[in-house]
Amino acid sequence: MQQERTEIQELGEFGLIKHLTKNFEIQQASTVLGIGDDAAVIDHFGKQTVVTTDLLVEGVHFDLMYTPLKHLGYKSVIANLSDVFAMNATPTQITVSVAFSNRFSVEALTEFYDGVYAACEKYGVDLIGGDTSTSQKGFLISVTALGEVAPNQFVKRSTAKEGDLVCVSGYLGAAFLGLTLLEREKKIYLENPAIQPDLEQQDYIVGKLLKPEARQDIIQYLEAQKIVPTAMQDVSDGLSSELLHICQQSEVGCVIHEDKIPVHDDARKAAFKFGLDPTVCALNGGEDYELLFTISQSDYEKIVLNEEISVIGYITNQPEKLQLVTRGGNTHAITAQGWNSFAK
Repeated sequence: MQQERTEIQELGEFGLIKHLTKNFEIQQASTVLGIGDDAAVIDHFGKQTVVTTDLLVEGVHFDLMYTPLKHLGYKSVIANLSDVFAMNATPTQITVSVAFSNRFSVEALTEFYDGVYAACEKYGVDLIGGDTSTSQKGFLISVTALGEVAPNQFVKRSTAKEGDLVCVSGYLGAAFLGLTLLEREKKIYLENPAIQPDLEQQDYIVGKLLKPEARQDIIQYLEAQKIVPTAMQDVSDGLSSELLHICQQSEVGCVIHEDKIPVHDDARKAAFKFGLDPTVCALNGGEDYELLFTISQSDYEKIVLNEEISVIGYITNQPEKLQLVTRGGNTHAITAQGWNSFAK
């Protein structure tokens, strides 16, 4: 059964925007005016506003050979909401701009926006604007997220202190392993299209890559426990890179213990199957969208019973030393080997 295809030019730019945004309902009291005018209007009622933007480029950040458009729309929003949560803020609005070539139909873009709406609905965020344009080649996505935070309650990367505990949410390394699996199957398929992809029942690692979640629950837990992290950021480029950012900007060092780094059993098994070290995947893999944060030692008792938070080390006063203590008791320097947007 052939899927219906409507050409973009049949609707025109304004017709396309109206089509893609017709079912969206405002959820936030701070959204005074949403889509439909020259600009949106928001009022955060005395709270401070945080703003973050991500640019996603086909062939660099995603591959449509194995990324469903609905999943891509969802993930595009999650990547930005994760940055807002990493500031200890609550996301409230987003704008989404896209550029696409003529190989994309109205139905394809509708599928993408279905994913955007699903993320907005789950996290209580309003889509308040954006833009559309043509692209000579491929699909480009720019998402800007706005959030609110009580005055001076935002958390930076540059404020970790000696003696603080280093914590991370969830599990690490699975998204990289999902990417490894999908890239392997893509290569096999391109060499022989008669061979169907075999994902080997690896739902967990594939799901962590294609449909990640932002850790709103962790921010809510910290607030409920009256814990304000001393420093925080999300894990999008790999644990080692994020640790380096916090330590460099805070002018501190750290000691991390390998046996404390959380790796899901499914990810561990997949790593061994691919001949990879699970710890290396956790340190250097990207797109986990977990939260890496430091807390005062006095807050340890408040988080120790939360199974979604792991204490993996501590902050030192030696900025030149970022150290990993292995299971065998050896010490290695941590170097940033995570995702690099400009790597050749």
